[in-house]
Amino acid sequence: MTSLDKPTEETSADDARAVTEAALFEAFGGMRGMIETVLPGLLFVTIYTINKDLHLSAIAALAVSLVLVVVRLVTKDTVKHAFSGVFGVAFGVVFAMMTGNAKDFYLPGMLYTLGLALAYIITTLCGVPLIGLILGPVFKENLSWRTRNPGRKKAYAKASYAWGAILLAKCAILFPLYWWADTTQLGWVLIALKIPPFLLAVWLTWVFLAKAPAPIDVFAEMEAEEKAAEEREREAAARSAE
Repeated sequence: MTSLDKPTEETSADDARAVTEAALFEAFGGMRGMIETVLPGLLFVTIYTINKDLHLSAIAALAVSLVLVVVRLVTKDTVKHAFSGVFGVAFGVVFAMMTGNAKDFYLPGMLYTLGLALAYIITTLCGVPLIGLILGPVFKENLSWRTRNPGRKKAYAKASYAWGAILLAKCAILFPLYWWADTTQLGWVLIALKIPPFLLAVWLTWVFLAKAPAPIDVFAEMEAEEKAAEEREREAAARSAE
């Protein structure tokens, strides 16, 4: 390696890390997505802690979720994270209203977390890590990592196991509290566990992918193939015209 090659390689590595960071922010919503995830639950537990009014707490949480969606629509930003928040809050509200137990506001989200943890682990054991299915389209590689990029598949497997383990650890804390703690205790612990485990999982994903081979841009490959086919057609037409 020459001294002239080294800066190029370092720049390439920095570019790869920057692309990975951007992809993770896009896939998981970044800071705004985290706020949209935390705010409805925070409002619910705050109001319930103050006045123990299930209906008011539930309506306030659902209302702020809808406001977040409207803000996304007005600013013409992606709404997938806000919409997922609305659906999660709506399920919690319906469940709590049906049972009359304020703790049940949190139960659908807890069950979703448990299901997601199992999905990360099971899909990885089956050779199709869930994190690869999520991030593949973001990196424009789709499923090329499964057969053409084994190093990247290994990184996705490590990341998926990390997500599964972190979410299972979170469930191991929350489900006992669902049975033994009161609504406010469960709510505040759940709020406290919203961001740190998520950030840890995202950071580990970044670490694994930053060390992995670069993604294969299958969209660029398809465009190149289409251009080559068009060129061959033009050459064939030109020869036939002669």
